[in-house]
Amino acid sequence: MSEHKHATSPENRWAIFPKDLWSLVRRVAFATAAVTALSLAPAAAQSSSDDSAEGASAIRTGSVTGLPIPRFVSLKADRVNMRRGPSRSHQVEWVLLRAGLPVEITAEFENWRRIRDYAGDEGWVFHTLLSGRRTVLFAPWSIGNSLVTLKAEPADDATTIAQIGPRVLGDIVECESRWCEIDVESARGWISQDSLWGVYPGETIK
Repeated sequence: MSEHKHATSPENRWAIFPKDLWSLVRRVAFATAAVTALSLAPAAAQSSSDDSAEGASAIRTGSVTGLPIPRFVSLKADRVNMRRGPSRSHQVEWVLLRAGLPVEITAEFENWRRIRDYAGDEGWVFHTLLSGRRTVLFAPWSIGNSLVTLKAEPADDATTIAQIGPRVLGDIVECESRWCEIDVESARGWISQDSLWGVYPGETIK
């Protein structure tokens, strides 16, 4: 991902944007004509994914791994097919083209995981295409070039060290209370969790 930076004040603040706001997540929809007898997940997998993620309070455990459901992970590969069901015979509905992109696991079935992206689209992917590395997107719901603020310390009145554009990808260093420390491009600092997608409200990560 390319970055464009410019000084915004004598205090050495920077604005960081992806080169193309949509190049971060380029999703390709496949034609859905002539789809017959589609079989979605078995009942056990479906029942474990019906509820929307409502933060850490909604956590259950996966029938395959015993890990929390839902949970955030990230894409291991630069190209990941999201399918309508948990097998290679199911139609590819979306293609995600960005390694490190945060996604949310909402169900498990054998070697397949149902994931949700920041736009709310869901599909099944093979488990080896996912990583436990925790990443975030900065304010992916924002329109235009609105900025979020990276702070030197986890406090509202802390020094601003960078202004980050929407959909920029960052790595989680740690999260505590309502703040997360993030590595993004050449900057590291703290940002309020409510400006991030890829972490639950109040989640602690060390």
